Amino acid sequence: MASGPERFLQATAHLPITPQRMPDSTHTAAEAAAAVGVEVGAIVKSLVFVAVDDDGAREPVLALVCGDNRADLDALAAELGARIEKADAKTVKEATGYSIGGVPPLGHPAPVRTVIDRDLLRFDTVWSAAGSAYDVFPASPQQLVAWTGGVLADIGTR
Repeated sequence: MASGPERFLQATAHLPITPQRMPDSTHTAAEAAAAVGVEVGAIVKSLVFVAVDDDGAREPVLALVCGDNRADLDALAAELGARIEKADAKTVKEATGYSIGGVPPLGHPAPVRTVIDRDLLRFDTVWSAAGSAYDVFPASPQQLVAWTGGVLADIGTR
């Protein structure tokens, strides 16, 4: 089976994405910022949650949040019209194909509903995981919106 970075490259081969392997871990936003040499806010945290509707139907949801923000679960719930639960590691892997710490914002086996922290727009370039805790790629926030089909919302809080 291909590694996470290899699967990410295959899934995004049609896009102008150039992943970079870092010598140090990018598992957390702070580690990624230090490895890349940018401020923490320019790191995209790919966080998986489960949206539960009134009928009990469950859907994985990807929240792309500024590295210096926390996901505002009340705002995310309001945006989606559903109750929000934290996803466990198994759900994250099933929904995205990647392990926590290396989840990219795109390149998943099947589309994942995506909500993007509007606060990312304050940066010209943001950095996201590319399939592992050592691989990242740069993109503009606008590219992430286009590539993921995500919706911009005020889902980040400091």
